[in-house]
Amino acid sequence: MLKITNLYAIASEKQIEILKGVNLSVKAGEVHAIMGPNGSGKSTLANVLAGQPDYAVTQGSVMFNQDDILQLPPNERALKGLFLAFQYPMELPGVRTWQFIKAAIDARRRQNGEKELSAREFDKQFKDTIESMDMSHDLMRRSVNEGFSGGEKKRSEMIQMLMLNPKLAVLDETDSGLDIDALKTVADGINKHRNKENAIILITHYQRLLNYVKPDYVHVLINGKIAKSGGPELAKELESKGYDWIKGYPNNGNSEKTK
Repeated sequence: MLKITNLYAIASEKQIEILKGVNLSVKAGEVHAIMGPNGSGKSTLANVLAGQPDYAVTQGSVMFNQDDILQLPPNERALKGLFLAFQYPMELPGVRTWQFIKAAIDARRRQNGEKELSAREFDKQFKDTIESMDMSHDLMRRSVNEGFSGGEKKRSEMIQMLMLNPKLAVLDETDSGLDIDALKTVADGINKHRNKENAIILITHYQRLLNYVKPDYVHVLINGKIAKSGGPELAKELESKGYDWIKGYPNNGNSEKTK
């Protein structure tokens, strides 16, 4: 589904190289967790995949369902089925949440040659999804994320994901700032979305989310490259040992420590 090859990217404004040769393959049905210390390039990778204009790709390719998406604007990537949940979800004053989601769904359906959802069809699906995410109906009548708490913003993004049903969901630290109850609710949304037809990339600092969403693969991003990959057990090892034993970590002299 997704194949990233030798990807280099810079922060456009400061011309600072952040991604330095990322390689990653994600198949349908898989959940990949990406972990790493602050400043390693995790959020940059998410933003580059989504087409955020503050970053520029200088080398490499990103194939999504056999299409090269690097030349596509963000809206066209979304129409192809790519979804990004933000680390810090933005407020959109004047745009009601339900209108925002319905417009996005209808755009995807038109792209795929399908009829737009009727108001009744949308309302039923929207109501069921809101309730599954333990979200207030009144909040979802507001403008997108306006006046929401941090946890409410993250649950709102899960509602958007479940309604849109993207082929690839990239979740950038969607667990940050959540208490244990909100974390469980968000994890439940991720698990509801998970199936054999789609894929999920979870970007996280902590293993705690992975207690509830079991990844197929865990990757450690250090200094703009994937320095180590493994199964779910790697996340537990990182939780207990940190990152400084991994080859490529800035403070370990580029020599891997083993026990």
